[in-house]
Amino acid sequence: MITQEMIDRINELSRKEKSEGLSTDERIEQQKLRRAYIDAFKENLKAQLDNIIVVDEEGNPAARKN
Repeated sequence: MITQEMIDRINELSRKEKSEGLSTDERIEQQKLRRAYIDAFKENLKAQLDNIIVVDEEGNPAARKN
């Protein structure tokens, strides 16, 4: 799960990268935080899509294709 503090840190590192550059440790931290954010985003999107029910014209649930 991504916390607001993690998002704030991602943004802080992004601003610092543009203004003065990042150290090697900061670049690694930035990559880890971005990966965690992307993974959480994908997981959330998948959960939302898994809860969608498609119905036909008559209101019956349509067969689901994986």
